[in-house]
Amino acid sequence: MQKYELNETATTPYVNFDPDTGVIRIEGRSIPENVIDFYQPILRWIDEYANDPKPETIVHLKFEYFNTSSSKRIFDIMKKFEKLAVDTGKKVTINWYYEEDDEDIYFAGNDYKALINKVDFNLIEIKGS
Repeated sequence: MQKYELNETATTPYVNFDPDTGVIRIEGRSIPENVIDFYQPILRWIDEYANDPKPETIVHLKFEYFNTSSSKRIFDIMKKFEKLAVDTGKKVTINWYYEEDDEDIYFAGNDYKALINKVDFNLIEIKGS
């Protein structure tokens, strides 16, 4: 299985999915012009990874900003990892990062945490400089 990596743009986040380590990263802002086109390959990659996951998968989600249509896809990503954990019995940890003064990202993470309860879900504050 191939590593999946996309460079960050003004409207899309940095994406790095490494099947060899089980470490998944999505960082930046998510306001793509076509959300489905951007997230479809990511969701397909997760489906493929779920066929042979590492004993532990760690998902790092660090968003500066995301629009409403992206929020649905972000939730879809988390649901797929939750399903992977339930179906395979493998450990999945989701780390949701938020800046200490960013209430929107914090509350979004808190909402996701309430909905995704079959994996370890950590809200991690990033201290401002």
